[in-house]
Amino acid sequence: MAKDKKKDADKKGAHHKGADQPRGARARDEHGAAGSEGVAGRDGSGADSTGAEHHAAKAHGRPASVDMSLPATRPELMDLHRTARARRNAAPLGSEAFRAAVDELARIEIRIADVDRAQDPPLG
Repeated sequence: MAKDKKKDADKKGAHHKGADQPRGARARDEHGAAGSEGVAGRDGSGADSTGAEHHAAKAHGRPASVDMSLPATRPELMDLHRTARARRNAAPLGSEAFRAAVDELARIEIRIADVDRAQDPPLG
């Protein structure tokens, strides 16, 4: 059968393009249809040759709100995080206690990120 002959040829390396190019890899000039313009046009407009445009990624979901009632130091927050993780790990999966611990972990992690951002020097 033709399939068996091709399979045998592949095993022998007849279709292998070289040691540095894995089987099935395309040559440089064989890649997609974007051409020399790439995905965005050369004029910097973001439009390709078909007129379609790429856009910047937008935020998903709802913005995180920082719980300012939590401690303001990283060591204290890490202690709270450790105890919340222990509560989550001890709770049955999917239980109210598990969900409450996951929510608390999220609040703590958002506060940790807020504290970390406040310590970094501002950009620019």
